[in-house]
Amino acid sequence: MDIQKVLCFLDDLILDRTGQHLDDVQLGVIEGVLKRQKYSEIAQALNCTEGYAKDTGYELWKILSDVFQEEVSKNNLKTVLLRKGMIYNSIINIGDNNTAGSVHVCAEEGESQDFQRGQTIAKLEAVNRLRSMGLTDQQISIALDLPITDVQGVPSTQKNAG
Repeated sequence: MDIQKVLCFLDDLILDRTGQHLDDVQLGVIEGVLKRQKYSEIAQALNCTEGYAKDTGYELWKILSDVFQEEVSKNNLKTVLLRKGMIYNSIINIGDNNTAGSVHVCAEEGESQDFQRGQTIAKLEAVNRLRSMGLTDQQISIALDLPITDVQGVPSTQKNAG
């Protein structure tokens, strides 16, 4: 399992749901849980209290439960991700027939998470900006050097005028 790609994907989902990226503690909790660490180990690695790590996890599980429309907890996160096909496919069905795709621009080792987030945000914003300028998904795919399926998977943020 590529934890970095999972973190990118979950960050994108949380951003879509809440309008905010995951912070370092949230990312650390998810990473620790995927590595089957105890909250005490996660807290030590994050230089925070065990209680704070647990509280952060509790809030994450509520958000992810809402996103996946099933209960998510520390004990079943990996199973839910596997069941949803996220670890291998980077695409998840949410609800009835809605499909949310994600463009992953995950950092090479050595690149900071801030840089990685910036790259992801830039690609996602660029797709919709280029669409608003009238470019087709194929043209955007070529311009951004992205697979066409990734471009097509980016949900449109254009608002329809009333």
